[in-house]
Amino acid sequence: MARKTSLREFQQKFAERLRDLSSRKTVASKLGFQVGSDNWLVSLSDVSEVIPVPNFFEVPLTEAWFRGVSNVRGKLYSTIDFAAFQGGETINAGSERRVVLIHEKIIEGSGLLVSRMLGLRNPETFTEDGVHDTSKPWIKARFRDQNSAAWLELDLEALARETRFLEVGLIGALATA
Repeated sequence: MARKTSLREFQQKFAERLRDLSSRKTVASKLGFQVGSDNWLVSLSDVSEVIPVPNFFEVPLTEAWFRGVSNVRGKLYSTIDFAAFQGGETINAGSERRVVLIHEKIIEGSGLLVSRMLGLRNPETFTEDGVHDTSKPWIKARFRDQNSAAWLELDLEALARETRFLEVGLIGALATA
């Protein structure tokens, strides 16, 4: 038979566990992925999920880096080829490609096509690299890992505010040219 505990005992044990948890050092993991030859980090709280590349429905008169719209479990997602968006070569077919779905608290129904996933990374193992590129406001910081490999931290909120990211249609660009 299970031992019954009083409410007071339960509250004391619960308070002790909370103190223990708050005293432990927590490490916020980052999700690592590759786009072209660049290594990227993004906060896990900014990503809703990572999925295999779905079928895209192309949308006419859009930028070349806009891959199209896909249906993910009944919800439509626009997908950006993140390499092409930044001026690189498009991400071609391959078994390692994935789509990183941006959390809806940042922008509704949007994803980034990336070359491959690199898994979870501990930010405490990285050293910040002081170089900052202001031409790409979505780069939050630059880091080096233990092997001196370069990593870029992606600021999805800054990317979602970027006018070019939001305006994928060619009609507006053609009308103003």
